[in-house]
Amino acid sequence: MDIRKKTRELSGTAAGKAREAIGRTKETAGRARGDAGLEHRGRAEKAMGKVKQAVEKGRHTLKH
Repeated sequence: MDIRKKTRELSGTAAGKAREAIGRTKETAGRARGDAGLEHRGRAEKAMGKVKQAVEKGRHTLKH
């Protein structure tokens, strides 16, 4: 099963946290293997997770 498909199914903040965790894992794996590309992709995915969480937090603030 594709992880990205699963994170799309999660709602808001949970998807952001999941994406951040996946990114952290990829970043660590890239560092351990000496794979700079995987490490960079992990950082990018982790950042996307943080952005998604911030957007959801802003959306929640606007609703209430």
